[in-house]
Amino acid sequence: GQGVDEPLSATGFRQADAAGLFLSNVKFTHVFSSDLLRAKQASTAAAILGKNKFCKDLEIKCDTRLRERKYGVAEGRPLTDLKAMAKAAGEQCPSFTPSGGETLEEVRERARDFFEFLCQLAVELEQKEQDVHGAASRSSGISEEQLVFPWTDHCSEAELSSDNGGASKILDANILVVSHGAYMRNWIGYFVSDLNCTLPTNLTKSQLSSVSPNTGVSHFIIKLENGNLLKPEIICVCLNQDSHL
Repeated sequence: GQGVDEPLSATGFRQADAAGLFLSNVKFTHVFSSDLLRAKQASTAAAILGKNKFCKDLEIKCDTRLRERKYGVAEGRPLTDLKAMAKAAGEQCPSFTPSGGETLEEVRERARDFFEFLCQLAVELEQKEQDVHGAASRSSGISEEQLVFPWTDHCSEAELSSDNGGASKILDANILVVSHGAYMRNWIGYFVSDLNCTLPTNLTKSQLSSVSPNTGVSHFIIKLENGNLLKPEIICVCLNQDSHL
């Protein structure tokens, strides 16, 4: 939850370092993090950037919309307590909302708001790029060798290609978001149920509904055709990837 705001444990720091090595060849344009201690400057996001070959000095922007789900009276208590509360109320996790906690819809609304903010950011970047260089000259884009996603061996070429003659190799934004397990599960649920996200063919329903392991990596390609913020095309390349652990 949000109430117990502690830094990473020793194991957590090792996991964050492993994630940093895993992502060391990926050039990010922006980094956003939850403002809770275990995610932000002194922890996961900073550890990932610290190992990166391209963007060690990139600013980490903290955003309260990326906080973990608020669990009210259950915060700081074992998961077994939360399950017992749900059972006593005749409900099940994760749909059960403890007193003072956030509902799943409230968490999803935070995720929706933040995602729309990211889409707007990407569209504005593209517009600035075209104003400066012209639509036909995208010289400041990210080169192919800086798009070395470490999990590309595990997905089809179709998921990373495009119909526009290879223009997909130049990204307007390549954004790292560091958040929390229950929050991210809700965000992914929003992608799938509300925005018809395309999923990997080998993904099972249980994998889709499970909480990511610590420092699990999910990769989504977002296409905004002609800057259309209302109909983003979303492709999930990988979900909760943890081969680095």
